[in-house]
Amino acid sequence: MRLFLIFIFSTILFFSCSKKETALPPPSTKQEAIKIYQEGLEAIKDGQYFVARKKFDQSESLLPQTQWAAKSALMSSYCLYSMNYYDEAILNLKRFIKIYPADSNVDYANYLIAISYYEQILDEDKDIQPLILSKNTIEDFLKKYPDTDYAMDLKFKLDLIENQMAAKELSVARYYIKNEKWIPAINRLKVVVEKYDKTIFIEEALFRLVEIYYRIGLESEAKAAAAMLGYNYNSSEWYEKSYQILNKNYEPIKIKKDDEEESLVRRTLKKIMLIND
Repeated sequence: MRLFLIFIFSTILFFSCSKKETALPPPSTKQEAIKIYQEGLEAIKDGQYFVARKKFDQSESLLPQTQWAAKSALMSSYCLYSMNYYDEAILNLKRFIKIYPADSNVDYANYLIAISYYEQILDEDKDIQPLILSKNTIEDFLKKYPDTDYAMDLKFKLDLIENQMAAKELSVARYYIKNEKWIPAINRLKVVVEKYDKTIFIEEALFRLVEIYYRIGLESEAKAAAAMLGYNYNSSEWYEKSYQILNKNYEPIKIKKDDEEESLVRRTLKKIMLIND
């Protein structure tokens, strides 16, 4: 009964106070900015990135040089990125880094810049400039933020970029080979061997060098390239092709695997696949 009376009294007091307050105070600028920011988030959920971007820009303008403004600027950049407006996103992100250099999300802003460049990479037969720009941007990021969560993803993307750059060099080399322009072809292949030796194209590049050197009578250079290919990749088809050029009667050596090694491989595989004897 006592609790019931307290409840009734509280209710009466609430409504009596409400009657006295004829008008609610206007929302503060911060409240308005947060409300607009939340509307921007809702627009993102609905996939309305253009609307969201406008909301975030509006929110930033209400609270310049604050934490909420920084959040809004970053989200606006993300919307531009999501709409494939990469150049605009990069400009917006660079502005964010300049205006809010102490923000805790500066590493993410730099990551998004690197990704925006990466997304503009074209196929191997077209302009190499986006590849170079993307490569330099990712390398700069890895120097600044080597231990961040974003570094592993960018390392993987850097490998893909280097493979694509090697592919471009090899594509040009093939063109020169087709037109029997041996010196330009050799120069392109040397770029692959010297700069992109960890890519999937290194084996073909070495084979093409063997092929060209042998054809133009530089047998010692051909043997050196073949030896490099044989030493590092002696189980590949390019290795076999290169030695077939130098020795028409060449037969690839069959390498017998050690029984213990085979046993270890099988044991490991069983553990992975949960196979029981």
